[in-house]
Amino acid sequence: MKSLGLRCAFALVLVCPAWCADTIKWPVSFDKLAKQAKESVDVTLDASMLQLASGFLEKSDPDEAQVKKLVSKLKGVYVRSFEFDKEGQYSMADVDSLRAQLTGWSRIVGVTSTKGENTGVYLKKNGDQIEGLFIIDAEPKELTVVHIDGPIRPEELNELGGHMGIPKIGTLHGSDKDTRKGDKGSKPAPQPRPDGSGDSGGE
Repeated sequence: MKSLGLRCAFALVLVCPAWCADTIKWPVSFDKLAKQAKESVDVTLDASMLQLASGFLEKSDPDEAQVKKLVSKLKGVYVRSFEFDKEGQYSMADVDSLRAQLTGWSRIVGVTSTKGENTGVYLKKNGDQIEGLFIIDAEPKELTVVHIDGPIRPEELNELGGHMGIPKIGTLHGSDKDTRKGDKGSKPAPQPRPDGSGDSGGE
């Protein structure tokens, strides 16, 4: 799942449970949304689980070695994502209840569109030290929330994507939605021949 908001705000990923370090609580309705959604993602990895999962990464692989390094600094990764068949399956009150809990966080990216997409990226800092990153991506038929608890720079999110259940998160000027959806429509159209036949087959 990927939207304009996710492309412009690192994408792609929910909130941490009540016992998480920042005590951000999931809306009660999330359990109901998981049953209604045609696709639901739930990732809950505290520090110990992250270290266990990172043990399966290969140090000999440069990309996985970098992920291993990033994960070693984190306290937790929490993701909730829902994709629905039709619009109106979740309430914006759920989104607002999450935003209301982000006291002490600074919004560094905000994206809205006429298509009903609304994305926010938030940082929690202690002086110059980043302590957490939070993304809310609300679309008409999709809702994705990602919370990274621990020191991580926004540009490092793309490196974590695709590992340990963490969704791929595009860069600020990254890949487009069609690529995420299977690159539909990316095949170039046949070019017409000089005789106007438009036949792209063999001679």
